[in-house]
Amino acid sequence: MANRSSTAAGRTARSREGRTAALAAAIGLLLMAILAPFAQFGVLGQLVVPADAATTTRNIAASPGLFLAGVAAFMVVAILDVVVAWAMYGLLRGVDRRLARFMGLSRGLYAVVFAYAILSLAQVAQLVGGSSTADLASSAVQSQVASLAASFGSRWDIALVVFAGHLIGLGTLLLRSVDFPRFLSALVFVAAAGYLADALGRLFVPGYTLTVSMFTFIGEALLIVWLFRIAITGPRRTPAVTHASAAPVQPTKAVAS
Repeated sequence: MANRSSTAAGRTARSREGRTAALAAAIGLLLMAILAPFAQFGVLGQLVVPADAATTTRNIAASPGLFLAGVAAFMVVAILDVVVAWAMYGLLRGVDRRLARFMGLSRGLYAVVFAYAILSLAQVAQLVGGSSTADLASSAVQSQVASLAASFGSRWDIALVVFAGHLIGLGTLLLRSVDFPRFLSALVFVAAAGYLADALGRLFVPGYTLTVSMFTFIGEALLIVWLFRIAITGPRRTPAVTHASAAPVQPTKAVAS
């Protein structure tokens, strides 16, 4: 009886941990889905005009508060990436601890590179805010603004290559987990391909203007819904792992989520 009670208590604790991890990941991803489009399309998309440094500089100088809000939103997204990486590792480590560690660390690395890219935007804000009206009209300042904006884009593209690797690891874990449907795993792989195509295209293909990822993000959106579902109902039993790599399924044991 004592062993049964202990086993039941352990399963309850693991279920609670799984729900907490799923909820943290779902809320983090949902907030990111709101903040990232605001910063990218509502701020940069409105203020930054490619190949027109003068207009970009004037736009940022005319709306410094909006630009800073976009920079702040991006920084919050980078922080949330770390939270989501931790939460998804906690939820999926029972499937394959080694792969889950790669999945979590790769997203953490993406967050670091992304934060480094955001520093370029912070420099733009500092440069524009500290320049006089006459300086803002000079080609030297405008060239710096354009260069920093381009640097942000290039660094973010490098970060997205890392993020695509994260999604490949995540998709593999979802495929092997009993808590997620196979179609969701397939959609996450599609999302990874979209980010990889766009990032490599912008980095290495002159004049690349496609935005494949605008049409391949559905898996990420559905993942949020599924995580909320797990947070409510609790995770189901997943394959037990006794070593760094996946071990055979132990049908009588529940694993930590």
